[in-house]
Amino acid sequence: MIRNVFLLAMICFSLIAFSVPEKIEKKADVAISKFLGTDNFQKEMIVVSEAANKETSTLFSEDNFFKIVSEEKHIGYGYIGNAPSKTATYDYLVLFDTNWIITKSKVLVYREEYGGEIGSKRWLRQFTGATVGGKPLRYNQEIIPISGATISVQSMTKAMNELLKDISYLTASKQI
Repeated sequence: MIRNVFLLAMICFSLIAFSVPEKIEKKADVAISKFLGTDNFQKEMIVVSEAANKETSTLFSEDNFFKIVSEEKHIGYGYIGNAPSKTATYDYLVLFDTNWIITKSKVLVYREEYGGEIGSKRWLRQFTGATVGGKPLRYNQEIIPISGATISVQSMTKAMNELLKDISYLTASKQI
């Protein structure tokens, strides 16, 4: 009983704690606008039920998972996440097309002295084309390591694999 109460409290805290800060949301909007080549888009939030969230490793909150619409046409999806680095965390954006294929990933804010190289467009391009339900990406195989950024590279690879697996679960179970 106490374990269940503790677990519920931690889930509630996590959902409240990961509200996307306005600064991060603005950076994500700029990245989306630049990628799409237009400011004419809207983000329609995707709500993932508490029960479904319990089944996933990825945290889907009320403001970090969304459908992208432009001129009343659905053009893709987006997710804003947060992952650990050596002593802090970093925020990232993943954009998908309408078939859940990654079209863009971007590190929005990196808070460490070392390892910021994971924010390079060249390195992040390794995730482009990865698909929901596809083969997991492997560190030092599909994902090239970066000297001095080992923890961040492994963390980003893990976060992307979990996101892809969890979206696969949500789509297969018709949660989204």
